[in-house]
Amino acid sequence: MFDTITAPRPTERVACDRCGAAGRYVATLPGGGELVFCGHHDRVHRAGLQAAGAWSRPLG
Repeated sequence: MFDTITAPRPTERVACDRCGAAGRYVATLPGGGELVFCGHHDRVHRAGLQAAGAWSRPLG
């Protein structure tokens, strides 16, 4: 059985997976998973994630 990942509702607060601050960006991984980052951690990790085949977009 597979679990379905659903996008958070706009009224839900989504926290950064690194520090717990308010999430602003979603990085979609090549394998299908997602990571949520605040603005700071998106900037820190974006280049490395893109090099690995992931892409980032604003949350919401």
